[in-house]
Amino acid sequence: MTRPLYVILATLLVVACGPNGLSPATKLTVGLGYLPSVQFAQFYRAQQQGYYAEAGLDVTFQNEADPNLVTLVGQGAVDIGIADGTSVIPAVGQGIPIRYAATIYARFPNVVMTPAASGLTDAGSLARHTLGIPGRYGSSWVMLQALLASAGLTPDDIDIREYPDYGQATALQQGQVDSATGFRNNEPVQLDRQGFATNVLTIDEITPLPGPGLIVGTSTLSARKDALQAFVAATLRAMDEITANPQLGVDDTITAVPDLGSDRAGQLAVLQATIEMWSSPYTQANGTGSIDPDAWSRSLEFMRGLADSNIPADLTVGDLITQELLP
Repeated sequence: MTRPLYVILATLLVVACGPNGLSPATKLTVGLGYLPSVQFAQFYRAQQQGYYAEAGLDVTFQNEADPNLVTLVGQGAVDIGIADGTSVIPAVGQGIPIRYAATIYARFPNVVMTPAASGLTDAGSLARHTLGIPGRYGSSWVMLQALLASAGLTPDDIDIREYPDYGQATALQQGQVDSATGFRNNEPVQLDRQGFATNVLTIDEITPLPGPGLIVGTSTLSARKDALQAFVAATLRAMDEITANPQLGVDDTITAVPDLGSDRAGQLAVLQATIEMWSSPYTQANGTGSIDPDAWSRSLEFMRGLADSNIPADLTVGDLITQELLP
């Protein structure tokens, strides 16, 4: 059987700088999301199974909120991390020196949820109804505007209720709002397990917004390219293994974060929903982690056209992404 290219790359890097005393392990600080989660199973697996160590890396994870992580990566305080593609575009437009280097979520995770029996099954049906959202910012806000625009609507056509404490899913379940934003691998899964079925409205076929992926600072990319390539190769290897057997991801996540072991069935359900978003027709054709420049171009133009956009007219896709770390 032919081995995937990222496995060959990782093997070559071990030969060149592996853990056999030829050179010391390279330390990398890796930024993940705000809280430890099974959604980061590929990183935990690559750590627990020694893939990072085999590649000559000494990896430390650091949990940060998305806005903080973008800033820290740009400053070089964090070497590589996961952040929303929709955060990268305005950040680079404001002069933060980062690049999106590998796709993790090939399908956009932010969605609008409605009760299954509500009859609210498409964007147009949201008009004149209430919607819960954490606030008018971030990836949920961008997604909502894209979804409404597909039906000729704007946020002014719905009654928006803000939940800064991220309680919009609970508000939906309790009937306080008619719809709510969420992540398709989190709130709909949790609500379904509680017996509350939902419709999930997505934008994948409407506007190809870039989902969360690995970001690097431009100075770090220049100075530590070999180590970053090795990290990406090991992570993609773990992603493909978990896709083939999700239970591996649950086991390694719980080893890394024992507190998550109290509900293995729930962790598996979230991970299976997450795995669905790791893959798209583009990544299936071009490889796990691949970046679709055309989709980024369309996303850039959409976000530039938003009413509250301050994205420079001369910002290009080449300013936003790099293919240098992909096998």
